[in-house]
Amino acid sequence: MAEPRIPEQMLGDYARILGEVALTGRRLTRDEVEERRTLGRAAADAGHQLRALVTMHLAQTREAWPGAAAGNSPAVTDAVLAAVEQAVDAFAEGFERAQRLTVRREEAARREFIDDLLYGRSDLVRLAERATRFGLRLSRAHAVAVASGPEAYTETDAVPRSVEAALLTRFSGRKILLTTKDGRIVCIAPGSQPDVLRYFAKQAHAATDGGQVAVGRPHKGPGGVVHSYDEALEALDLADRMGMEDPVLYASDLMVYPVLTRDRQAMADLVRSELGPLQKARGGAEPLLNTLAVYFDAGCVAAETARRLALSVRALTYRLERIHQLTGSDPSDPMHRYSLQTAVIGARLLDWPAKEL
Repeated sequence: MAEPRIPEQMLGDYARILGEVALTGRRLTRDEVEERRTLGRAAADAGHQLRALVTMHLAQTREAWPGAAAGNSPAVTDAVLAAVEQAVDAFAEGFERAQRLTVRREEAARREFIDDLLYGRSDLVRLAERATRFGLRLSRAHAVAVASGPEAYTETDAVPRSVEAALLTRFSGRKILLTTKDGRIVCIAPGSQPDVLRYFAKQAHAATDGGQVAVGRPHKGPGGVVHSYDEALEALDLADRMGMEDPVLYASDLMVYPVLTRDRQAMADLVRSELGPLQKARGGAEPLLNTLAVYFDAGCVAAETARRLALSVRALTYRLERIHQLTGSDPSDPMHRYSLQTAVIGARLLDWPAKEL
């Protein structure tokens, strides 16, 4: 599409100024410089391209030159070129100031929208209308991925920008929004395009030097984004409490954990009943609780558990027997294993025994 024609008024009294400079050798006055800045701001607000505006200045300089620089003496030529430099510089300064102000306004509007979107604030209908400006159609399902790294990130940092560049290169034209929130990198994508979030997870994990990424489930509507975002945050928090080291976590794979803690009091009662007696052991409950956690994570295979704990199989067997003595439940007995394993998960979720139940 052709650029809109720039009206002659955008140059103001440029030709007259050049004519006077050619006759007197003067420099631009303060008012003239300020007028050039004002014209530059107006041109930026009107959406004109700076390159085209500079070309227009040079073209008018060329047209005015024969009459303005009568005699073409070196002094006159130097004065006119100095005036051209002054005029174009002031014009470009005003243009750039207006652009910076526009960018700041856009950034503020984008940040406000993201905050409203991820916190579920603002009228949902209005939120959906604003979303189209940023490439999102909230009437459809969206999913959110959140990447957490060793440091807090902002949108201007190198790590989020490298991840965004990789996404735009791979998925140009897709409706993707990438931002940062509370020091984490956030990617919002249509729920029908899981490949986008998988690729984001891969790039974010690499860019954050092994950071962890959580992906929420797709949900429809303006409230669906905040729902998926909350799920991703909960998955990261769960991974921290449960000691999960998987590089990518999917909320859909972790639904059992919120179910287990939905009745917090019942879970606390189970932990106290099944694992409370471990507190009588020498050194407290923590070493034996950790032994149980690793034993279950290793599929109840004694040799693998001993390897992960850096113990001999004999030492591990002693610990399991001690757990049996204290709790009355045998970890190797399938009849007892389910209750014990559920209690161990509950203890991790409730941060027991560090916190009293």
